[in-house]
Amino acid sequence: METQNHLNLRGIEFTEFSSADPKSLHELFLAFGFSRIMRHKNKKIDLYQQRQITFLLNYEPQTFGHGFYEGHGPCVCSMGWKVDDAEYAQKTAVERGATKSENVDYQLNGQDLHAIKGIGESNIYLIDQFKSDSLYEDMGFERLDNPDIVEDLGFEFIDHLTNNVYQGTMKEVSDFYKNVFGFTEIKYFDIRGAKTGLTSYALQSPDKSFCIPINEGTEKKSQINEYLDEYKGPGVQHIALHTSNIIESISKLNKTNIETLDIDDQYYQEVFDRVPNVSEDPKKLQELQILVDGDEEGYLLQIFTRNIIGPIFFEIIQRKNHHAFGEGNFGALFRSIERDQEKRGYLK
Repeated sequence: METQNHLNLRGIEFTEFSSADPKSLHELFLAFGFSRIMRHKNKKIDLYQQRQITFLLNYEPQTFGHGFYEGHGPCVCSMGWKVDDAEYAQKTAVERGATKSENVDYQLNGQDLHAIKGIGESNIYLIDQFKSDSLYEDMGFERLDNPDIVEDLGFEFIDHLTNNVYQGTMKEVSDFYKNVFGFTEIKYFDIRGAKTGLTSYALQSPDKSFCIPINEGTEKKSQINEYLDEYKGPGVQHIALHTSNIIESISKLNKTNIETLDIDDQYYQEVFDRVPNVSEDPKKLQELQILVDGDEEGYLLQIFTRNIIGPIFFEIIQRKNHHAFGEGNFGALFRSIERDQEKRGYLK
């Protein structure tokens, strides 16, 4: 079936976070290799960049972003998505079933940015000036006289961002992305751990630049429902950052206090038989607790942090001619997450 790119989507421009404790998120972003280089002229909103990834940190009272934080805790309150024509994209999105956002925090050359409502009533800003070198200046940001420049950890772009939703709403959310933007379903998962499970649709953007897996839990105490309880609704569960050298990236990340999930040793006794064509050093992958999955055509390497922005976490991923999501690792991941839930007393 031919993909229809209804809004002429061209990828992700920025991801916006909000918290009343910006210091901890500031330190987190620096630890991940994001340099703080700009600040909004009139609002407490900082801009961080690494390669093709831009993060905004909003701690300005009386903004949409801060209001979203008050409802959810530390959060992903908005995203900026690239389109050819923002006015056309918003009009078409509304015609196709989206809701226009009337509450926006940014202007472009004096005009409110066009935006629609996304997952959990977050904002999706529609950005058509993404090729402009002065985009963020035109949005009201200015370069810092004393920027916080840190070592790049090799994170190049957002590979995918996963949404968690209430049981029974996965199709509704999936249909929103399909009908409004033209996303296509590329995978369906039914995943079981020892005590809990989840089902998931993996959707790909019509320009094929990123994916959105959508998860719903199958048990009351599933990791998905724990997220929904803490976040007080559906939203972004994790953001996957792509690197071309995961061993180098994680070796640098491990010098910080960022914690990743523990993987049991038994996993490594069998994974290299299942995925035999890995060129990286198996001992190094086990030492860093990097997960491996693939087939005869290629493989991926991935690792997951613990929850670090409220219930939100990061994934680091490297792909070598393999475009799945590590489904061969889901069992090991579920065991690790369930152990973590048991330690915290959530899962008995």
